[in-house]
Order: sequence, then structure tokens, then C-alpha cells
Amino acid sequence: MALGGGTFLVQNKVLPGSYINFISLARASATLSDRGYGALALELDWGPDGEVFTVENSDFQKDSQVIFGYDYSHEKLKGLRDLFLNLRTGYFYKLNNGAIKASNEFATAKYGGIRGNDIKIIIAVNVDDEGKFDVSTLLDTTVIDLQTVATAAELVVNDYVAFKSNAILTASAATPLTGGSNGTTITGMQYQTALDKFEAYTFNTLGCLSTEETIKSLYVAFTKRMRDEVGAKFQTVIYNKAADYEGVISIRNKTLDDVLESSAVYWVTGASASCAVNRSNTNKNYDGEFTFFVDYKQSELEKAMKAGSFMFHKVGDEIHVLDDINSFTSVTVDKNIDFNSNQVIRVLDQIANDIAVLFNTQYIGKVQNNNAGRISFWKDLVFYHQQLEQIQAIENFVPEDVIVEKGNDKKSVVVTNPVMPVNCMTKLYMTVIVK
Repeated sequence: MALGGGTFLVQNKVLPGSYINFISLARASATLSDRGYGALALELDWGPDGEVFTVENSDFQKDSQVIFGYDYSHEKLKGLRDLFLNLRTGYFYKLNNGAIKASNEFATAKYGGIRGNDIKIIIAVNVDDEGKFDVSTLLDTTVIDLQTVATAAELVVNDYVAFKSNAILTASAATPLTGGSNGTTITGMQYQTALDKFEAYTFNTLGCLSTEETIKSLYVAFTKRMRDEVGAKFQTVIYNKAADYEGVISIRNKTLDDVLESSAVYWVTGASASCAVNRSNTNKNYDGEFTFFVDYKQSELEKAMKAGSFMFHKVGDEIHVLDDINSFTSVTVDKNIDFNSNQVIRVLDQIANDIAVLFNTQYIGKVQNNNAGRISFWKDLVFYHQQLEQIQAIENFVPEDVIVEKGNDKKSVVVTNPVMPVNCMTKLYMTVIVK
């Protein structure tokens, strides 16, 4: 007869044998999550329709033409270059109201949009085998794909076109794809669809490039609902909107270039998303490519800050962020002026997001709501906040101030968690005593 074996829950085994449980040494599992994730819905000449697509910083640098239809240095990618100066990962949605794919007798563009009209197909008889053809796909004047085949049915889809398998291949000069269109004017419906899609993603900042009040109000309402009702802690970067809400960063500076006057949204979205939890964008140098209106008097800057505007100003020959603030202005007993600081909001949002992940992955349905379980949760909370204190995101943390207790029912846990976020130095008051 075989000996007993396996694991045990209680000491109730009958057969002789070895019953061994393998467990990890108890350690805190709460960790600080990464930042650098942003989301943006924008009008594009190329790209996937009806879905959110992800672009890493390195992908943008290497594959911008495949993804957005233009090479990295193209004027049309100026805003995205500003965005990716700081952004780590971008979630994009192409605003589309009836975009049409360009086509000709040999192929159809992979995506809808006017960029497809710049694609051409050249067919030449192969010099080594007259029974085959060299089929070249060109974007502008650059060959981006070359296939040697006997019939069109052998052609495979490339990054730019899908070939028509029933086409008759004959030697021909460059045949352009035509009929590509970006569609009709974008409306609030397309923006709403984009926001609905973004709801499934986790990011630090959401950018709104629209200058229409109805669209900006839509973004503000979406941000409030997601932060206050769903618990998704992100900030939305918007142009010239008095939202009076800590989740909205309102940029005052108008872009002077012949582009969207709200183009500062690109850089601020990336910079805010990637700003570390223990850092501030105050006095950060704007290193992008746009020209902003910064000819403000000191009194105008002060007035704008009091109104909750995120401002750029001139420092010598450079453009800097005046103060890393959001649009919150209605100070109350429950929400003091600290909530106007984006550094404070980053700390609070980081705590909310990370503790939610910890609880949802390590505790829900896995740990008993008894004294031992609550002590375990308390230890993880303390360890997490000690990490924040070590990187100087918070200060004066006292473990004993964190209280984890049973809620009104057997399944609930109530946590009291005082924190003191650290902020950067922005003002100097000095008295010089002359002896």
C-alpha cells in the first residue's frame, strides 16, 4: 500500500506519510506602479479605425510611417513628437466619421484616409523570369514593398495595402491609389466613442485636443465620472477650460504656429503622464517644437494661476512651466489648496491605483476577513507607504496611524489612512540680516 502524501489544510490525515505545504515567506506585495501612460483621440490621415491602438516610445521612433503614415520627421507628426518627448506608452484612437480606403485595380489601402492616395503600385516583368512580375508598392517615391510573383493571387498583404487576388498583372507604370478620404467632419459622437473605448484602459493622463466647448465639457464630465464613480485615477489635459476640478489640467497658452491653437496639449499630456510620483513639472523646460504665446505680464500670470490655469512663461531665451497646477480653485474645509497641486494629486492617485490593485489581486476572495487577514493587509499598506516615504513622495508617515478594521458586514474592510504628500519648493522667503 502506498504511503499518504500531498498537502494539508488541517491535521486530519489517516494514512501514514508526508504531508507538506509549500508557502512563501511572508512579505509585502504592494509595489509602486509605473507612470508614463497617456491616451489621445485625434484626427489622422492613416491608421486603424474603430479601435484603440498602442504605441510605445521606441515604436514611434522606428515605425512611425507604418503606424501613422508619415516618417518620424514629417511636419504632420510634430505634435506626436512633442508628446513622445516624455511619454512612455500611448493609447490612440483615430477619430473617424466615414473614412474611405484608397484603391486601384491592383490593391486597396490597409486603412482609410487621405494618406492612402500617396500609395502607388508599379508592375514590371522580372528580368530573370519573364513569366513573373515584380510588384512594387511605393509611398510617395519610396519603395516600401517588393514581391516577385506569377499571378496576383500570390501577392501577400503588406503594411500598406491588401492586393486584389483576381487582378490581371501586366507591366505598368506607377498606378496611384485614389479615392482615399478622412471622411466628414468629426462630431461629438466620434469623441464619445473614443472615450467609451478608452474606458477599458489604464493610463495616467488623457489629452483633449478639441477647442469646441461641448467636446471639452464632454471630457470633463468623463473625467469626473471615471475618477469619482469608477475609481480610475487619471488627469485630463485640456485647452483653456475652467473646470475647477483636480482631475483636469487646463492650459492657457495659445499655440501661435499654423496648427491647432491647443497643440500644447501634446507636450503637457506626455510630461504629466511621465512625471514621477515624487517629482513636479514646475519650472520644467519646454523642449518641444511649437511656439506658444507667453507674452504675459506678472499680474496676468498671477491672475491665470488663481483661475487654475497651467501656464508656460519665458525664462531668458527658454520657455518653462510656471507652476505644475490643475484647474481646482474652489477651496473648502474638506479640500484645501493642496488639491490644486498636480504633484499632490499624483501622490494621491498613485496610492489609490496601487492599493486598489493590491486589494483586488491579493485579497478579494483570497484572504479571510478576520484579525489575521486584516493584520496582513495592514502590513502591506504600511510597507507600501514606507516605500513612498523612502522616495520622498510623502513624509511623516506613522504606521500606527493606519487603521484596518472590520466594516458593517462580514465582507467589508474599512481603512483609515492619513498621508502627507511632499511638494517641491516653489517660493523663497528670505530675510537677510546685516550686522
